[in-house]
Amino acid sequence: MSKLLVEERQMVVPGQVLAEGMDYLPGDLVLRDKDVLVSQVVGVVGVNGRLIRITPLVGTYVPKAGDIVIGKVVAVGFSGWRIDIGWAFEANLGLKDASSDFIDKGSDLTKYFAVGDYLLTQIVNVASTKIIDVGMKGPGLRKLSPGRIFNVGAMKVPRIIGKQGSMISLIKEYTGCKVSVGQNGTVWLSGDNVENELLAISAIELIEKESYTSGLTERVKTFLEKNKNG
Repeated sequence: MSKLLVEERQMVVPGQVLAEGMDYLPGDLVLRDKDVLVSQVVGVVGVNGRLIRITPLVGTYVPKAGDIVIGKVVAVGFSGWRIDIGWAFEANLGLKDASSDFIDKGSDLTKYFAVGDYLLTQIVNVASTKIIDVGMKGPGLRKLSPGRIFNVGAMKVPRIIGKQGSMISLIKEYTGCKVSVGQNGTVWLSGDNVENELLAISAIELIEKESYTSGLTERVKTFLEKNKNG
């Protein structure tokens, strides 16, 4: 007889048995070992009917086409820019992907993006671990204005953003800050004053620390209300 041994949103470790029997199916980062399902990573359990999957809590960001990432311009060449997105190899932003406007190859490209600028961009192609192309043509993609830049665990990004952006919307509502979170774990944040910026950062740190727990949205809301009023 099949038996589920874990609960929804329970934190598990590698090798932990999640279910016994053949009625349950292995999803992401779950391995079948004979008649049991075993976790492959440290993460949080998700159960959807018979399917069991794990959302990892630790791990290095791996670029995928379609990801929205925040990167830093580290070099300007004749035909584009090199962007640090927190991967072992820099990404390439070519002229054709940088703007809907025509950019002549003889142009001074620093007038568009200079070394040190941070860009909210999208990965358009991953040809190999060393060849990654990013673009700036999607909605909301842009050069980021001055603000605070910091990093969170890439595996925590979905929790920080929340379902349909709910968690970030909560932070924006209480702090008035503008916030962008890249799937590579880089965060840009800008507010009207230092106090609001620090409150927003503290809320994000709280989410990152307690990302595996249930009832997190209410705790974050309580935290924001208490500290905003204080």
